[in-house]
Amino acid sequence: MARSAKPKISDFEQSLKELETIVKRMEKGEQTLEASLKDFGRGNALAVACRSSLIEAEQRIEKLVEKSGGFEREPFEPEE
Repeated sequence: MARSAKPKISDFEQSLKELETIVKRMEKGEQTLEASLKDFGRGNALAVACRSSLIEAEQRIEKLVEKSGGFEREPFEPEE
């Protein structure tokens, strides 16, 4: 059965592991063009989904900052 190009992401780590497996398989260079194209599509979809998960996680992260003898929550601002 052919895999769908759009991954059903249930878990970031599971998706990342599948993406790493695809990359290793493609790096060997032993696949047919057809198999490489299928893996490329699946890998690209997984990369987009993982990136979305990371962006969502960044948006949920808050940091505690000490102010006026107490702590206040501030949104996390990643360094660029």
